[in-house]
Amino acid sequence: MADVFRLTDTRPLVDCAMGRIPAELVIRNGQWVCVQTGEIIPHTDIAILGGRIAFVGSDASHTIGENTWVIEAAGRFLVPGLLDAHMHVESGMLTVTEFVRAVLPHGTTGMFVDPHEIANVFGLKGVRMMADEALLQPIHVFVQVPSCVPSAPGLETSGAVIGPAEVAEALAWEGVIGLGEMMSFPAVIAGDDAIHAELTATRLSGKVIGGHFPMQDLGMPFHGYAAGGIMDDHEGTRKEDAIARARQGMKVMMRYGSAWHDVAEQVRAITENGLDPRMFLLCTDDSHSATLVAEGHMDRVVRFAISQGISPILAIQMATINTAEHFGVSREIGMIAPGRYADILLVNDLELFTVDTVIAKGLVAVEKGQLTLSFPSPSRPDWATHSVQLPRPLGAADFRLFSNRNPVADAHVIGIIENQAPTRHLKIQLPVVNGEVCADLENDIAKLALIDRHHGTGDVQVALVHGFGFTQSCAVASTVAHDSHHLLVVGTDEDNMAVAANILAQSGGGQVVVRDGKIIGKVDLPVGGLMSNLPAAQVARQVETVLQGFRECGCNLNNPNMQLSLLALVVIPELRISNQGLVDVSTFSHIPVLE
Repeated sequence: MADVFRLTDTRPLVDCAMGRIPAELVIRNGQWVCVQTGEIIPHTDIAILGGRIAFVGSDASHTIGENTWVIEAAGRFLVPGLLDAHMHVESGMLTVTEFVRAVLPHGTTGMFVDPHEIANVFGLKGVRMMADEALLQPIHVFVQVPSCVPSAPGLETSGAVIGPAEVAEALAWEGVIGLGEMMSFPAVIAGDDAIHAELTATRLSGKVIGGHFPMQDLGMPFHGYAAGGIMDDHEGTRKEDAIARARQGMKVMMRYGSAWHDVAEQVRAITENGLDPRMFLLCTDDSHSATLVAEGHMDRVVRFAISQGISPILAIQMATINTAEHFGVSREIGMIAPGRYADILLVNDLELFTVDTVIAKGLVAVEKGQLTLSFPSPSRPDWATHSVQLPRPLGAADFRLFSNRNPVADAHVIGIIENQAPTRHLKIQLPVVNGEVCADLENDIAKLALIDRHHGTGDVQVALVHGFGFTQSCAVASTVAHDSHHLLVVGTDEDNMAVAANILAQSGGGQVVVRDGKIIGKVDLPVGGLMSNLPAAQVARQVETVLQGFRECGCNLNNPNMQLSLLALVVIPELRISNQGLVDVSTFSHIPVLE
């Protein structure tokens, strides 16, 4: 990554293309997936020198020297390396290095990363830690400066603050490609000075402004948001969302991550309405380690897009050239063409899209699914692994929910929508017993609590949630709690909730499932309470114990740990919890849990 944009002399590439000097690597007799023209061209050779492509044509024999490494493609497809247009490394519970190690065998050779999770814990120093690690990778890892830390000032308090001065500083760092998703859409619409200063700084730097508009109202607020210079958005879930964004000049980022499955509906804008596909990109947004290990990364997204009626070459364009052009780096990546980095996949079948060989920056990185490269071992400061700050152990009393109503109270309850980021705002009458409202297993009502882990206050906010389906006496705690990443706990009784929270306070973060006072699932995430130092396969095994713990507690949701982690995301409708209380995202105001 550190050598991006440093091709200072094109003469060696010309000399190689002309046969005056030999290539380092030649791929012979492949089917060229030419995303720049939409063609598949048989009997193609590629010559590579200095990590870049020197020649693409029907015969590269004139570039082969005594020491040239020759790979026989034998009719396999030659596909540009895949690009993830928007994603958060932290969602994989992996460091940058381990995430790259996990996705490279799946053909991902470029990622556009918004590290706003670590930013909400550590601020700009956390972003710098991630950006420095990104520069060490054998693939292209571009960083977007987090734009909203905290995501909703006035409604929550995060571990740090990033404002216009920090954004301006980070925009000048090597490898920084633009501004991360602008989640504070009300501030954009209202003309907030600080937010518009960030937008202006990014615009003047000539870099990309990422979007985040989760509302289904496509009226005046949406138009105001678009007028702020937003260049893409990944929060659409419907066909009409995709159409509206494309018409306003935004790139439609269709996400297919572990829990958010928004490609199927939005791709209908192309298959049914005939919109120009150049406005559409593919991304994952959030993929946990188990998905990466068992199902894949951008290859998984490409396969799914194809299954929804998109031609293979069109799906590949959405994961390569469309993304590169959007971020202004198509002179470097995103296609197989002279002068570009040699990021090339050898694929046997485009529809099945199983990657056989990966060449990244001109080096053979994966052969027959096995990594052949070494990876960096970055050091991390001590502060990165000491992020859970509680002043005292918590007890059952911290999770009580009191009411002076009798015999019932009107409750505002968060309703989970499986496989989607939005929640429902439910209004339910619940019994009051001895002055308390308790969890109700019969009606699928659990308690939800958020504990401040950044400032050492020990403050606990308690709310109610519907949809986990718990049938046992249990609790699940997580320091992954988007976006401010406090300590989040859901449970059916207060004792288990206290045990779960205290376990994570002692271990430095992660996720844990407790049933009847005993641990039945746990993943340790010591780096910021968000990431593990371990490889993806080991993290996936730990995460599976958490998912199995959910199941043993009666929860059958798909990826319930990710559903839990978003219950504090106060910029997505309708109802969320923050360290300041229950938040009605439709009105951007705090409301009481009980009336």
